[in-house]
Amino acid sequence: MKEEGNNEVQWLRANNRHTCRIISPEEYKMQSRYLMLCKAEIVKNKDTIHSPCIKECDFSESKNPCSFVTIFPNRRTWSSLQMDTSFVQIEMPLSNILLLLDSYHPNLISFPGAFHSPFTVTQLNAYDRIPQAVINKTYHNVTETNVVQQPQKRSDNNSVEEVRRKRGVISKVEVELSRARAAILKAGHSHNGDAKHQTSGYVPSGGIYRNATMFQRSYGEMEKVFKIFVYREGERPLVHLGPCKDIYSIEGRFIDELELGNSILTSNPEEAHVYFLPFSVVMMVSHIYKPKTYDLTPMKRFVSDYIDVISKKYPFWNRSLGADHFILSCHDWAPETSMVNPYLYNNSIRVLCNANTSEGFNPSKDATLPEVMLKGSMKITMGGQSAQARSVLAFFAGGNHGRVRPLLIQHWKGIDKDIQVNEYLPKGLSYYDMMKSAKYCLCPSGYEVASPRIVEAIYSGCVPVIISDHYVLPFSDVLNWPAFSVQVPLSQIPNLKTILQSISVNRYIQMQRRVIQLRRHFTLNQPPKRYDMFNMILHSIWLRRLNVQLPLK
Repeated sequence: MKEEGNNEVQWLRANNRHTCRIISPEEYKMQSRYLMLCKAEIVKNKDTIHSPCIKECDFSESKNPCSFVTIFPNRRTWSSLQMDTSFVQIEMPLSNILLLLDSYHPNLISFPGAFHSPFTVTQLNAYDRIPQAVINKTYHNVTETNVVQQPQKRSDNNSVEEVRRKRGVISKVEVELSRARAAILKAGHSHNGDAKHQTSGYVPSGGIYRNATMFQRSYGEMEKVFKIFVYREGERPLVHLGPCKDIYSIEGRFIDELELGNSILTSNPEEAHVYFLPFSVVMMVSHIYKPKTYDLTPMKRFVSDYIDVISKKYPFWNRSLGADHFILSCHDWAPETSMVNPYLYNNSIRVLCNANTSEGFNPSKDATLPEVMLKGSMKITMGGQSAQARSVLAFFAGGNHGRVRPLLIQHWKGIDKDIQVNEYLPKGLSYYDMMKSAKYCLCPSGYEVASPRIVEAIYSGCVPVIISDHYVLPFSDVLNWPAFSVQVPLSQIPNLKTILQSISVNRYIQMQRRVIQLRRHFTLNQPPKRYDMFNMILHSIWLRRLNVQLPLK
């Protein structure tokens, strides 16, 4: 047997097997209750998982394994552990068992990723720094009787009652989430829908959804248990305020709704499932950014200072390293601003309009925020002619900027009366009237991947044609975008007319009707209504706290 060591672990190789063993558990100041995670095996070309068997064990006298969990993780999990052999055996504190149970299970739900954020072997050894939110995430059903409690640490500063109280709160939150996961999975396996849990009002159904039954149950579970805590630190205008009438309006409308005291809020942070950092990147640009300098340092410094304040005042950021916290912004610079803190960038839920996967947007933990241009009443943009009465094949009007629009304008501006592409509309023509009379509305990216034209097309009953690379569409966890939109790669812009004309009349009518059905999910109401845009944004955050993506049915 060959041994290789460092200050933390020994690597023991024998019979094509790696054993990672803590040299001295006492060095971590943990009690002697440990769990052995043993025989984690990768099977070539196949991802499966076996049900775990969890037992407590005592390593105070013996270092022989006494409890086992058998997992066949997917390759992403395996590569994140940086192993190249068939077996791995790791001793872990009993409190951290749920971390490595956070594995992909193809027979249950199509999860975006195996881990909320990847962990290397070195990070796995630092047990006292494993994010609690990630530890608590598990795709297996958890009840009050089998929730793994954290080993009690001896401390003169904390009473036994206080430790037990904190354990109970964490367990309650995680039990709620685990029950919700189980309920969603059960609804997905039902052949008779989720009639038992149907409520009055709108019931999701039809082809616009990836899985209408699971979505309905997930939304219901969110309404039942989901709670958000908003940090009160900070002063306006940089915090607790946002724009409400421009291209960034969704940022201000969301912050404003939470400031008004939505029922999903909790004043008790111990009961929250997620924590909102209520600063506004748009307001930072307006008040602390120096125009034309393109220097984001003041904005980054503010974000860094804000996280420093709440992490010292409250235990929640440090407990999860930001994994159960979220920010929300529609400004193009929000992704770069979030880079100032690696935990904010890599762990936290970032709800962004600029949902560009080539610039670090991670759909397994980040959510897309729909971009909406609000200038006045939304009623002006709603409506449109029937599918049969629409005379224009495709329409676009907008500035010639970014990488996509110059290609579109070059190929189609003034070329074909069926593909009406304009930089600026001629006098006498109404932008919204044109959208309401067009069959397809072209939605190319501008400076960034997002465009308010997608929402405007939905309002106008116009089938959106998405022309964008690396863009994660809004609410794509639950919405089946190919059922009501056309997605055209940049290379096919010259063939745009051929692509649209190849769609049959019946198919177009079906898509157009689905666009109209879709409107409720992109409508902003005051106060919010069930299944409207505000609540769909909440549902996107809820799914990422569960780390669940609804599969196609």
